[in-house]
Amino acid sequence: MKVIEQPHSQNLHEAIFQKLRLLLVEGKIIPGSKLNERELAESLNVSRTPIREAIRRLAADGLVELIANRGAIAVQLRLEDVINTFNVIADLEGFSGELAANNISDTALSELEALQYEMMASYARRDLSTYYKLNLRIHHLINQAANNPVLTQLFSQVNARIEALRFRSNQDGVKWEKAVEEHQEMLDALKARDSARMRKIMIQHVHNKRDVVVQLLKAEATTTAEAVK
Repeated sequence: MKVIEQPHSQNLHEAIFQKLRLLLVEGKIIPGSKLNERELAESLNVSRTPIREAIRRLAADGLVELIANRGAIAVQLRLEDVINTFNVIADLEGFSGELAANNISDTALSELEALQYEMMASYARRDLSTYYKLNLRIHHLINQAANNPVLTQLFSQVNARIEALRFRSNQDGVKWEKAVEEHQEMLDALKARDSARMRKIMIQHVHNKRDVVVQLLKAEATTTAEAVK
């Protein structure tokens, strides 16, 4: 669907940013490929100004790399970077979960239950795009429930680097089912206010995603190597 430009519209700039972000996360802009301002502007039916602003914001979030004489390139992490980033996120999410179990309000818990219900409905439809958006909202809500602004900022900054990979980790049916089960375990631990259990579940949840992604990237590297022989 095309986005129609309106003069001086902050909503438009935000919409373009979110659209490009989604294209990167869902892999529709391939890692390592160039973001062509003219082509993107034409496809979204806007001027190049909101495209440039969105690209700058994406670069600040770590999803795009600005390279001299090449322009904006969709970030392509090395395997070592992927593993290191997932390990950091695991500890951040574990700490978030532990604090959230102690601090979450009844209102936030009710919101989480509602999101979990919606996410399960998306899973039943095998609607990965909607599922992932709800999944991300759940993780952010847990992080916010920890009530630690520094932790929230760190989580957002680091997680942005691997959002596309977290999205892809659910493309394996068996692994996706396991992730859904872990989300129910998170909700149960929060309801029980069991901080130690919540920390353990969150860390294992991220480690499982890391292992799926590493396996996927290694398989792709093998396929690529064989193709060029």
